[in-house]
Parts: sequence; C-alpha cells; structure tokens
Amino acid sequence: MRQYAEKLGRATVSGLEELGYALSLFVESFYWIFFGYRRGQSVSIAATFKQMMQVGVAAIPISAALSFAVGIMLAIQGIHTLKAFGAESQVVVGIALSVTREFAPLIIGILIAGRSGSAIAARVGTMQVSQEIDALQVIGISPVRYLVAPALLAMMVMVPTLTFFADIVGMLGGAFFSVLELNISMEAYVDRTIKALTVDDILQGIWKSIVFAIIIAVVGFINGFSVTGGAEGVGKATTRSVVQAISLIIVADMAFTFYLNH
Repeated sequence: MRQYAEKLGRATVSGLEELGYALSLFVESFYWIFFGYRRGQSVSIAATFKQMMQVGVAAIPISAALSFAVGIMLAIQGIHTLKAFGAESQVVVGIALSVTREFAPLIIGILIAGRSGSAIAARVGTMQVSQEIDALQVIGISPVRYLVAPALLAMMVMVPTLTFFADIVGMLGGAFFSVLELNISMEAYVDRTIKALTVDDILQGIWKSIVFAIIIAVVGFINGFSVTGGAEGVGKATTRSVVQAISLIIVADMAFTFYLNH
C-alpha cells in the first residue's frame, strides 16, 4: 500500500508540475505574440504562415473526406433510428446540430492532434536531443517565441477555420444521402438546415475548436521539450503527445457540452 501511495503521490506532483508548465508556456507565448515587438523580437509572420499552411491548408483534403463521411454516417443512423417513429424528415435537424455542435470540432481536433500535434512533438523533441534548443538560448533567442508562439497562433486560427469548413462539408455529406434516401430536393434540405441552425450552434463548435487548438499545441510542445534518451525518447514523446491531446480533447468536449447545454 505504501508503494502505491508513493506512486500516486509522485504521479500527482508530476501532473501538477506539467499543468503549471503548460500554463506558463501558454502565457509566455501570448506575451511574445502581443508584446514581443517592444523587445525587438516580434513573432515571425513568415513562420506563422508556414505553420498555418502545414496545419490548415495541407489538412483540407483529409478533413473534407472525413467530414463528408461523418455526415453520411449521421444521415444513415438518423434515418434508421427515426424511421421507427415515422419522423425521418427530422434527420435534417439532427445532422445540422450534431455536425456543428459536436462532430466537426471533435473530428478536426482529433485529426490535427494526430497529424500536427505529433509532428510538433517529434520536431521539438529532435531539436532537444540534438541540443538545438540549448543553442537557441545561448545566442539569445527564446525557444517559446521562436517555436511555440507561431505554432500556437497558427493552430488558433486554422483549427477553427477547418472546423467551419468541416461544418459545411459534413452537412453536405448528410444532404447527399438524405436527398437520395428521402426523395427530397436539395433546396428543401438546405432551407430546412438554415431554419434549424442558429449562430450559437456554429459558435459552440468554433469555441470548442479554439480550446482544442490550444490543447494540441501546448501538449505537443510540453512533450517535445521534455524529451530525453535519444531517438527512443522522441518516439515515446510523440506517442504520449497524441494520446494526451486526444484524451484532453474528449474530456474538454464533454465539459463544454455539459456547460453549454445544461
């Protein structure tokens, strides 16, 4: 029992230290974004746009494919479930609300966590192992300004943008199947969707995606900066980053859903 208590205590202390480090990393990143120019070390616009291309633009094809598939899946399940009540036409409302509130931000968050969060952890971990991080500090360049701030800013712009894109594509996927299955016109489907949605429904997903973006970036960098043990350490940090980010995204989504709909 004593050994288990010691392990639990060490894990708790380690978790609190990591949480404090994450908070300090987030605050310092925003300091460099908004006040770096005062010290003559503004966050690089070129680096930020490069990150935006990697995080957002390059992820458009896979985001579109997954969102379209999720829209079709929701239509299939919705029609099958509602058919027992003779209310198949209500699937339009269900798809619109489910995609914008839940599935679009969640799918994009998980996708970017696996695609870009892992890349961040691997890149920073490799720099840590090869002592490039130490070299930046020696020549007077803040690793947070140089590495973290551009990626965090890019994430906070592109993940919500991809989420809005996924909203549209997901509803198109639902429309594609529903129009064929229910024999309704696309105009009627779109009109019903517009009437069912409010700005708050869309914003709920956007706010979630901003939080998911912060989680992905911060978790990736924390694991990257903490790498030890060479190439094996980089692999472990990358895996840990993806698992942590996805787990935190799901927990955060649950908390958001409860708070916004309770």
